[in-house]
Amino acid sequence: MSTETAKKPSVLFVCVHNAGRSQMAAAFLTTHGKGQIEVRSAGSQPADKINPSAVEAMAELGIDMSAEVPKVLTTEAVKESDVVITMGCGDECPYFPGKRYEDWVLEDPAGKGVESVRPIRDEIKTRIEGLIDSLIPAAK
Repeated sequence: MSTETAKKPSVLFVCVHNAGRSQMAAAFLTTHGKGQIEVRSAGSQPADKINPSAVEAMAELGIDMSAEVPKVLTTEAVKESDVVITMGCGDECPYFPGKRYEDWVLEDPAGKGVESVRPIRDEIKTRIEGLIDSLIPAAK
């Protein structure tokens, strides 16, 4: 195998505030990708802190993202990623030819209680499982 084939795929999750959806997606991929995928997340207008309802919803599944902080989206993060998944940031994400782009239409958990965040969390989990299968077919 060439070194290019052996390189870990990298995924960047982008939403506006990098406080809910993209953080939950990154936490799921980090947990379920078992170190086989490089994971990044960022926001076009990062919030001051992670959405506490998102933290609580993930903790219910045994995933601790309480130490995460919203990060600003950089051109470098997009350049360094093989797959860029946007979640409601529209045209604010830089585009580079040769990258795989997906737009996941998900409800924004901002300002919602944990009861409203759970269905968003569960949909993200389902999408992450499909993403892992597409990036690492033998990961099942």
